[in-house]
Amino acid sequence: MKLAVITDSSAYLTEHERQHPNLYCLDIPIIIDKESYVEGKNLSLEEFYRHLRQSGDLPTTSQPSLAELTTLLEQLAQEGYSHVLGLFLSSGISGFWQNIQYLIDDYEMTLAFPDTKITSAPLGSMVKNVLAWSEQGYDFPQLLELLQQQIDGTGAFIMVDDLNHLVRGGRLSNGAALLGNLLSIKPILYFNQQGVIEVFDKVRTEKKAQKRLIDILEELTAGDAYEIFIIHSRADDKADSLYQQLLAEGYAEKDLTIVPFNSVIATHLGEGAIALGMTPKLTS
Repeated sequence: MKLAVITDSSAYLTEHERQHPNLYCLDIPIIIDKESYVEGKNLSLEEFYRHLRQSGDLPTTSQPSLAELTTLLEQLAQEGYSHVLGLFLSSGISGFWQNIQYLIDDYEMTLAFPDTKITSAPLGSMVKNVLAWSEQGYDFPQLLELLQQQIDGTGAFIMVDDLNHLVRGGRLSNGAALLGNLLSIKPILYFNQQGVIEVFDKVRTEKKAQKRLIDILEELTAGDAYEIFIIHSRADDKADSLYQQLLAEGYAEKDLTIVPFNSVIATHLGEGAIALGMTPKLTS
């Protein structure tokens, strides 16, 4: 089996991880004042936040290019790949997953596009795991089985400072935004079983909301091994505070990672967002 893995730029991966020879990444453009940008090409994360503060309108994102994907699949077929696995952001926050399903039967290669129901660091973890499992000799059905176990065990809970970004981007209902903005409630959001962002709980203060995030994490990870990601959009103090609280609760330093939301996700969360992502450590 010669396997290629394709993801998109919403996945958090280090620059070194992105250099894997069998990994390919589709760009998700960010539209700022009618100009199109791609982080890492014509936009840095620092430049994105500067645009975010200065722009008259909130930035938006568009889907990865279907044409770019089909061109890439043709290239992979010519290069002798027998299997392709596409891991993209949740179908609950993008229509891209639905739009590419017809491609599965268009190539002699074996293609699979499972719905990850997540994005950011947990999505990056799935990408890294699949590549590692392939190198360890697992066949394609085994990879898909392990991947589904990871998808089913993965979750993320989010606290944002301003819900308007999510509302205008169509990722959250106006009713939830009204509650958050007018009643000074700190809603805790989450990816539900369909990969859609919904309100999970509503807490009165940020301090209580952070405590609630930790309580949720403890409930969901009790007794099992998980990677825990503290993900933030220019909220270093909040991230450090959560990190120290998790250490105090007995979480191992080796299981905790602080990472930034990239600009694709920060477009919809704004500055000051903080999230806890969790994904199981699998042994086969």
